[in-house]
Amino acid sequence: MSTYTYTPTGVCSKEIKFDLEDGKLHNLSFKSGCPGNLSAISKLVEGKDAREIADILRGNLCAGRGTSCADQLSKAIDQALAQ
Repeated sequence: MSTYTYTPTGVCSKEIKFDLEDGKLHNLSFKSGCPGNLSAISKLVEGKDAREIADILRGNLCAGRGTSCADQLSKAIDQALAQ
């Protein structure tokens, strides 16, 4: 299992951290941001295929920011899978 840490931009969250094992997401956590929503995202994606989750969340926007914590997660996943 590999652990990845990503620093998002343009959102309230300051850090996204997760594990990847056999292409599946585990132990997703966000530092700062909207705790209820981000906790729910973490629960919903646990054990799911990382590529599929990135494709679902990519382009999700928050309050005119041009991105969101979910969109930033998709970028984090893409980066991790490219390594």
